[in-house]
Amino acid sequence: MWRQISKLPFLFGVGGGVYYLMEIMFRGYSHWSMAVLGGICFVLIGLLDARYSLRFPVWAQMLASAGIITGLEFLTGWLLNIKLGWNVWDYGAVPFNLMGQICLPFTILWFFLSFVGIVLDDYLRYWFFREAKPHYRWF
Repeated sequence: MWRQISKLPFLFGVGGGVYYLMEIMFRGYSHWSMAVLGGICFVLIGLLDARYSLRFPVWAQMLASAGIITGLEFLTGWLLNIKLGWNVWDYGAVPFNLMGQICLPFTILWFFLSFVGIVLDDYLRYWFFREAKPHYRWF
């Protein structure tokens, strides 16, 4: 029972922490809101994967995950950057951006990074929560 209660907060913490550290490594800084957004995205990708992994190939899960991440990034950017004026990020100079909050190059990046998220979520569930060993279908 304890394992089931602690699963989502654990996965949220791992996803948020990993994303926050990635931002520090590649941008040199981050904002606490990015840990929250990263945690939410990681949990949603994991729930999508847990529910549909046997029905859809990995590339389809990656496409859906990129859509989830991009959608949440837009909503978060609209709230934090546009409405609250926090200026956490600005893709205004990046080609194919929407209001400076999302852009095509990063959506493509989320597509490829989501594979890492899917695999990490699967193995964390396998190692810590005794769920089924991951198996992947490409087509």
